[in-house]
Parts: sequence; structure tokens; C-alpha cells
Amino acid sequence: MSSTPRISLTRFLIEAQRDQGRINGDLRLLIEVVARACKRISIAVGKGALGGVLGSAGTENVQGETQKKLDVLSNEILLEANEWGGHLAALASEEMDDPHPIPHRYPKGEYLLVFDPLDGSSNIDVNISVGTIFSVLRCPDGVKEPDENAFLQPGTKQVAAGYAVYGSSTVLVLTLGEGVHTFTLDREQGSFILTGSNVTIPEDTSEFAINMSNMRHWEPPMRRYIEELLAGKTGPRGRDFNMRWVASMVADVHRILTRGGIFIYPRDLKDPSKPGKLRLMYEANPMAFIVEQAGGAATTGLERILDVVPEKLHQRVPVFLGSKNEVERVTAYHREARG
Repeated sequence: MSSTPRISLTRFLIEAQRDQGRINGDLRLLIEVVARACKRISIAVGKGALGGVLGSAGTENVQGETQKKLDVLSNEILLEANEWGGHLAALASEEMDDPHPIPHRYPKGEYLLVFDPLDGSSNIDVNISVGTIFSVLRCPDGVKEPDENAFLQPGTKQVAAGYAVYGSSTVLVLTLGEGVHTFTLDREQGSFILTGSNVTIPEDTSEFAINMSNMRHWEPPMRRYIEELLAGKTGPRGRDFNMRWVASMVADVHRILTRGGIFIYPRDLKDPSKPGKLRLMYEANPMAFIVEQAGGAATTGLERILDVVPEKLHQRVPVFLGSKNEVERVTAYHREARG
């Protein structure tokens, strides 16, 4: 009796390169290196207090946020893993002020890697799922020493994106621009194994994810939308909605990818100088790419996230993503309000 062979991430990527011509050798190696780094981060997260990695590192990142020990460790793991392979021209991390050049002693490649080494790190100490988000861009032609400007490309220019979620199991979610695939880490074997192909997000949903504590700061179209959901069966939507909020974008988006939903981090008036909370390059773009490839939608409330042309490396934007029909509805409310 024959059994279906388990397909490893390595085999999946080799077949994408050899049989389908969707990627080249450098991109294949880059994704494999990122996946290996995610395995190391998974081990560190899994050890928790036993590994001495909980708590604050006593430093702040470029956004003025207090860094956790695992933030710093995860950033170092990704940098060390990707410096020497010859497939990258430079890297950029949410935890660093400026792009990280490839040391001159190593060869350079044609790609740029952008990453949030540990998304949701405020949840580390309470043992709630966290994750790593990454995005791959091509280095512009003729650029030998990439600076910030080399990275300022709209999300439509991404050639690959993914995230790893470190929960009860470690799952890697990947898109190469032709669908979304999930891989689960077999801890005994040490390999990511394909466990989901061409994942799709339902167009309709009855779940939403948002931080309700900020409601008093929201703009009118945002309050209108949420009040309709909260009104349930007796309201204009005619049905009940459930709210889920993990405060880890990776975990919230992974739930949406698994069973549908809408994730919202809108602009608010708490700090008018900030157009949004989430970072365009490190969080919004890769997640929008994944969600769109799974049949969902992703906007800033006014425009498609992937069409936004970045003005700076750590730019923030509002984020509305997930089930297509809900994203389109709340986006329409914001556009109507703008006239």
C-alpha cells in the first residue's frame, strides 16, 4: 500500500525552481536560510524562562519601544544567518534604525530582506503566540551599496513574503506570488513539512479582530463599522459577530488565514502625528501580500496597501485586512467620509 510522501520545504522550493521555473537558486536558498533561522528562534521561544530569554533587554528600538531579550536575540539570529550566503545585497529590520549592509568579506546577491524578527513580543512573558514576519524585494539595478532608498519599493514589488508563528506548533506560511502554502515544523525531523496548499480566506466572516480599548480615539467611519458589528442580529447587519484579539499580528492574521475574519488596526486620534500603528515595510506589506494571495483584501482604509509607495523605512500605516467583503465594506465607509 503506497502512502502520500511528505513534502519538505526544501523539496517544495526545489520543485518550484526546477519544474515550475517560479524562483531562481538564490531566492530558494534565501527562503531556506530564513526558515532555518525561524527554527532557531522557535527553539529559543520554546525554552522560555529555562533559556533565560524572558523580560526586557533594557534597550529601545528605533520606534522608542522597549525591546525584549527575545527581540534582540531573534534579530541577531536573522542577521547572522543571512549575512554570508551571497544571496542578499542588504537587510532591514524593525529593530534597527538603518539598513544592515552585507559585510565586505562576503559576496552580495540581488535581493533585499526586510523583517520583523519577533512580532507580538509584548506577549512573550505570558506565553502567548508570537512570530517572525519577512519580505523579499529585488535590489534596484545598478545599486552596489544599498541604502534606505533601495528598500522604498511598493508592496507590489515583493517577490516573496511569509511569517512563522510560534505557538503550540511552529508554522511557516509562505507565498512566492502564486498562492499561499503552510509548512509545519516536525521537531523530531527538524524539517518544515507542507501541510496546506493554496490556502484561501473565505470572502464572508462573522469574526473581527481589533483593540476595542482605542474606540474613543477612532474616526467616525471606524466607529460606524464597529457599532454595526456590535449591534448583532438587531442591527443593520442582521447577524451576530464575534471579536478575537491576541495583540500579536502574526497570531491574529494566522487565525484569519485559517478560518476567515477581518483584522483592523485603524488610524486614531490618540497621537495625530502617527498615521497608523503598524509598519508598512515590516508588517503591512508582507501580510497584505499573503492575504491577497489567499483571496482576501488589504487596505489602509482608503487605498490598497500594496500600492502605497513608502517614503521612509519605518513608515506606519492603518491596516484593514482579511475576508474580502468585510474589508471592502469598511474601506467604503472611510472613502465615503473623505467625500
